Amino acid sequence: MVSSRVGASDMLVAGVSTFMMEMLEVATILERATRKSLIILDEMGRGTSTFDGVSIAWAVARELARQVKAKTLFATHYQELTRLADDVPSIVNFHVAVKELGKQVVFLHRVELGTAEGSYGVHVARLAGLPERVTQTADRILEELLAEAPLSRLGRKGKRAEVLSLFGTGDHPVLKKLCKVDINRLTPLEALELLARLKEQL
Repeated sequence: MVSSRVGASDMLVAGVSTFMMEMLEVATILERATRKSLIILDEMGRGTSTFDGVSIAWAVARELARQVKAKTLFATHYQELTRLADDVPSIVNFHVAVKELGKQVVFLHRVELGTAEGSYGVHVARLAGLPERVTQTADRILEELLAEAPLSRLGRKGKRAEVLSLFGTGDHPVLKKLCKVDINRLTPLEALELLARLKEQL
């Protein structure tokens, strides 16, 4: 059996979003796939938040490799997913070769073994003709996001709380106050008043 999940489409009449369509198709693939299947998945998880998308893509790729053991081509721009190869021996990473010449990028249209050194979305945006001030802003924001590296710990055991932490630290004063509250002793009015006071501190 050959199964593919590529492209982006929705069913407006049925009230089904692009992401829901993707999940329905992936659910069918997981249900029917066997060791003899050939599966092609392209850019899974892009229709939702980054954390949700990476998490779902990670789980599906792992399921196909470890449980189903089907031959699978899994195309993604989520750099974090390449770490699956460290955890699952049957997973091998490939990338499309790119040559960087200063601020210019040349796409070589050649598939090579290993992971890509980076993502080139901003370069593609430049090639598409986005205004320079927009791509410069995108470059700056990208640098800030990469410095924070919230997904850099993905897949490491015992790190879930760090990755998904709302405030990034347990030292936030509002968080400390919330931990001390005995909600069983609060009336609804007291709870609302407390919430209003805490909201002012954010």
